[in-house]
Amino acid sequence: MTALPPPASQPIDVLCLGEVLIDFMPAGSSRPGVIGAFDPAPGGAPANVAVGLARLGVRSAFMGRTAADGFGRFLAGALTGAGVDASRLRRVPDARTPVAFVSLDEEGEREFLFYGEPMAGFSSADLDLDAIAAARLLHSGSIGLIDPAAREASLLAVETAHRHGRLVSFDANLRLALWPDRDTAERLIRQGIAAASIVKLSDEELEFLTGIADPDTAGRGLWHRGLRLLVVTHGRDGCTFLTADASGHVPGVAVTTVDTTGAGDAFVAALLAGILEDVDTAFAPDRLHEICRFANAAGALTTTAPGAIPSLPDRATVKQLLDR
Repeated sequence: MTALPPPASQPIDVLCLGEVLIDFMPAGSSRPGVIGAFDPAPGGAPANVAVGLARLGVRSAFMGRTAADGFGRFLAGALTGAGVDASRLRRVPDARTPVAFVSLDEEGEREFLFYGEPMAGFSSADLDLDAIAAARLLHSGSIGLIDPAAREASLLAVETAHRHGRLVSFDANLRLALWPDRDTAERLIRQGIAAASIVKLSDEELEFLTGIADPDTAGRGLWHRGLRLLVVTHGRDGCTFLTADASGHVPGVAVTTVDTTGAGDAFVAALLAGILEDVDTAFAPDRLHEICRFANAAGALTTTAPGAIPSLPDRATVKQLLDR
């Protein structure tokens, strides 16, 4: 699954902006309410998407900030080794690499315990506006909107992408424990959606934002003139897509699930890879059915092994699952 990073002279298809951190995953078998040993794995939703894209043969780059320490070197090496252009990952001595411990709650659901500011002090000074202008698509998520300095940088990046006619993708990626309160989370995630041309939400995030479970009704409530595609994921039940004048449900792909960490990021990577194959036809309903089926399979495969980045599939593996 290892891909070589693109030569510096090659243009970037997707620039992923946001958090990169260390996920400490439970080592061996994990039971609800029991804390044991943990294994470190590179993570952070935009970083996961960048690796997922590289595994699918898309030229991706990551822009973010981490510490100039052993953890930071580990993260930079993981991105580069996976084929991502990490030249715009700033490693600074006065930052601390954020970490997240992943455990199971009493119902067996994932629980993230975050330590450190997820964006590690990212600000407008860390932006490479020329790289944003040159990439075909800018992808970011809601975590970059929490800290005021990171929010200013994220919004400037989106504005720059729009000014140069680029696609902008946004992942709601709600982690409520990181926000000061629910109202702030809802307001700023809605702001991120309002500035995007492609939006991905889970059904839980959609209901959090709208109070409505039905994806068609709730999705239309979030629709705006600049939006070209909104996709709501339903876990093993697949996804629902909405365009300006169409919608459709695409069933999931059955697998044996081990760990759901990173499944949404694998879905986003495959979705964006499919769109970029032919942007002119990508938003037609028939084509979106194909793209979403591929994305569902990519997300499903990621749940068959522990951790996010280590389990992100390549194109051949996704195709094998679909061929079955």
